[in-house]
Amino acid sequence: MPMDVIDLRNFYGQPLGQVAQRHIGRRIEAIWPELRGLNVMGFGFATPYLGVIGGNAQRVVGLMPARQGVLHWPSEGKSLTGLVDERELPLEDESMDRVLVVHGLEASEAMRVMLRQIWRVLAPGGRLLIVVPNRRGLWARREATPFGHGQPFSRGQLTQLLRESMFSPSTWEVALFVPPFDWRPLLRSAGAWERAGHMLWSRFSGVILVEATKQIYAATPLPVAQKVAQRVRALAPLPAPARSTSSFDNR
Repeated sequence: MPMDVIDLRNFYGQPLGQVAQRHIGRRIEAIWPELRGLNVMGFGFATPYLGVIGGNAQRVVGLMPARQGVLHWPSEGKSLTGLVDERELPLEDESMDRVLVVHGLEASEAMRVMLRQIWRVLAPGGRLLIVVPNRRGLWARREATPFGHGQPFSRGQLTQLLRESMFSPSTWEVALFVPPFDWRPLLRSAGAWERAGHMLWSRFSGVILVEATKQIYAATPLPVAQKVAQRVRALAPLPAPARSTSSFDNR
């Protein structure tokens, strides 16, 4: 069973969660070093990372699935988060340039429908970045962290799921090699664990990160039972939509 939004917030407020945020955040920044002028959406519980990478973006929103709950973010000013049905994202077609999914895919009850919704809201050439627990890693086996809940993945499983959802994987990264225990002497050496893990045992990382690009060929309609209503609706208010930017990162 996935953690709710209070458990997730509490985890990232603890030393172990801060270590996880720091090392995963560095990998996200390495994949997306520049988001200036782009429209960025986070799904799941991505706000700890949106605060790091979204400073130069034109528009940033954080969508949280109904079964998880929602928190006000950022802590000051107008909220940029909304509570949504993962099967009906309340955004216009092709309105987002980047989508970051953290604590979202592994907790989903309808992964393929959710990914098709993300495909719908991504602009042509848009990019999706997913962070999920690694099936081979120690973090997926410890329920004291959010990465020990829901479904862990292998690289092969992610590749198949993304291709079935009309995405093409383009960049792979890994993170979290320090054992998932809140023991301060261990956490102080997290940087050394991270460096050694990348060199010696990358297959056993705590999480896998995959960037994928939206494909627009061979589009097939969803089955009738899975079609999304023409009128999408949020379960909680969202900021008014902005016009999609026409500048894309063609890396």
